[in-house]
Formats: sequence, C-alpha cells, structure tokens
Amino acid sequence: MGNLTIYILRAVIAISLAGSLVVQTVLLPLIWADLENESMPGRIGFVVILGLGVLTMQVFAVCVWRLLTLVRKGAVFSPRAFRYVDVIIGAIAAAAVLTFSLAVLLAPGGVAPGIVGLICGASCVLMGMALLVVVMRRLLVQAIDRDAEARALRSELDEVV
Repeated sequence: MGNLTIYILRAVIAISLAGSLVVQTVLLPLIWADLENESMPGRIGFVVILGLGVLTMQVFAVCVWRLLTLVRKGAVFSPRAFRYVDVIIGAIAAAAVLTFSLAVLLAPGGVAPGIVGLICGASCVLMGMALLVVVMRRLLVQAIDRDAEARALRSELDEVV
C-alpha cells in the first residue's frame, strides 16, 4: 500500500471523526430536544443507542488509523496488529447489537414493520462484517506464521551458503 493511499485514508478517517464529534456534541442534544414528547425510557434509549453507535464508529476509526500506521512502518504482520483487529471485531459486533436494540426499541411504536425489518437486516449485515473480520484475523495469523517460517528458512540458507 502506497503512502498516498495511507494519507487519503487518514484524511477520510479524520473527516469522519470530526463529523462524529459534531453528531455527538450538536445533533444528539437536538435529537434529545426533539423527542421531548416521547416517553422518558424510549427517549433515553434512543439517544443512548445513537451515542454508543457513534462511539463504536470512532473506536473502529482509531483502530484502522493505528493499523495504517503499522502498514506504513511495515509492521502490520506482527502480533501488535491483533490488538487493533480484536477491538475492531468488538466494535462492529457492538454496533450490530446496538442496531438490533434500536429495532427492538422502535418495534412497539408507530414505526412501520418494514423499517424495523430493515434495521434488523442491517444488524445482521453488521454481524456478518464482524465475522468477516474474524476470518481476516485468521488470515493475518497465517501470514505472520508464513513470514516467521520464511525468515527461519532464509536464516538456514544463509548458514549453508
């Protein structure tokens, strides 16, 4: 991956993080105010789910940023990468649970059943993404194992020559 790609991805992540801070500081209080006619548990649940959903996106973005740093340093095939990949898996799984919780919160209200179904489908897609990252983590484990094996073979070959 070239440096230009890394810089572009970092710019996108920085813009996304700035936008998420705007959502947390400006939009969530406005949503809270707009829901003043709703029941208090529903109002609290909706705003908390949205706030935590934004937080999962921020955690994901920071971990991807750290992985990009490892890529730039040529150290992505190291055990340090597992920490960030594991947190990414957790963040995506948490987003899936939050999305499903939103569907459960909206189901008894006046929201169309189709919308609730779409939100449940989005929750399933998010969980599928978490499982995909689990598979990619396994590929990272195999790549690190192959890299260590190649280094050992090179070392043996150097001794022979």
